[in-house]
Amino acid sequence: MDIIINHSENKTLIALNGRLDTTNAEQFQKDISPLMEGDKLQIEIDCSGMEYTSSQGLRIFLMLQKSVTAHGGSLVLKNMNSRVKEVFDITGFSNIIKII
Repeated sequence: MDIIINHSENKTLIALNGRLDTTNAEQFQKDISPLMEGDKLQIEIDCSGMEYTSSQGLRIFLMLQKSVTAHGGSLVLKNMNSRVKEVFDITGFSNIIKII
């Protein structure tokens, strides 16, 4: 999985490409862990290149959502393909995390 993180003032754009699974979930969590500490961050994650997410990936998205909300920020996932969106829908994560 490729993870590209771009910061601009109080907005952070993240692009994910590939599969988010047990082989790279730990690295993804390390890459975004600094974002879990920032106040009032506006985070957008472009999921157009994300092919799959495992339960570990879902757990990381949930941790990020809780942390960002606790610090007064927001998290939006966008451009998700139908297969990945279905995983979020089935697990109820699309009710917890804003997906556009």
